[in-house]
Amino acid sequence: MGLGSAPLSTVPPIYKLHKNHFRPATRAFPAALRFVQKSIAYSWNERRQKLAVGCSQMSVDKGIIDEACELVNGTELTIEDEGEVIPAYLFTAVKNNNGTGILLLSDIFGFHDSATTDFAYRVACNGYNVLVPDLFRGDSWRKDRPQALLEEWIAKQKPEHMTRAIFASARWIKDELAAAGISNKLGIIGFCFGGGRVIDIIAQDQDAYFGSGVSFYGTRIDSSVASKIKVPLLLITGDEDALCPITKLEEITKRNDSAKVVVFNGRGHGFVHRPTAEEDADAEEAFNIMRNWLHDGLLVQK
Repeated sequence: MGLGSAPLSTVPPIYKLHKNHFRPATRAFPAALRFVQKSIAYSWNERRQKLAVGCSQMSVDKGIIDEACELVNGTELTIEDEGEVIPAYLFTAVKNNNGTGILLLSDIFGFHDSATTDFAYRVACNGYNVLVPDLFRGDSWRKDRPQALLEEWIAKQKPEHMTRAIFASARWIKDELAAAGISNKLGIIGFCFGGGRVIDIIAQDQDAYFGSGVSFYGTRIDSSVASKIKVPLLLITGDEDALCPITKLEEITKRNDSAKVVVFNGRGHGFVHRPTAEEDADAEEAFNIMRNWLHDGLLVQK
């Protein structure tokens, strides 16, 4: 069941649903389009089949033309940081580009996994420039690996390396937007392992790259850093997710008034970006809540 009937525990005020989740598309302006032309090497439509992404799950109101979802460009790129190279995907809206960047942090399966690229594409459909960096330096977890080796693999993912890659990626997209005359703050989204890193990163964000954050069922969360977070943080999980206990999220909201929690009844780990059915009302509702949160935090609050 969705948020409408979900028991939302005892945390501070929860993000309220809008009667209509959809926000009008932001009118494109020349600076944003110049950024798209500068950064994209070729049309995303040429890459759609290879990376297996689509916009079919996204519901579009009558006021928005269907072409909006199709006008997303994408490319593979590399970001250089102190001699290291960070592979990434960049998805940018063309017709309805709002000039705002989003950093998307993947789960353990990496930036190239179709569930992550599909979600990034859907976010870009809403006008954003979405950068998905490789957090694992070419060594993401593979589904064919024995589960017994997972903890050993996670231990090899050094927090300092990951943090440096994330901030290097944030600087890159911030600089690209600045070169196009845009100074908007970035949003940051993460799933699972990446969701936990969202909390770490915005707590360390001394250069104030980010203006809003969304963590979907974050894992390995350090709630002690919550008091250092200076931007609105949305936390979404299911009440049957053992990897993201509601009590851990409650600890964050007790330390930070800007953090809000949304809990979906009967849902486990990964239900938003890896829905088990083609039509998943909870996954769609969670996406819409995220969309409104980003709109309010990044576009309305400029």
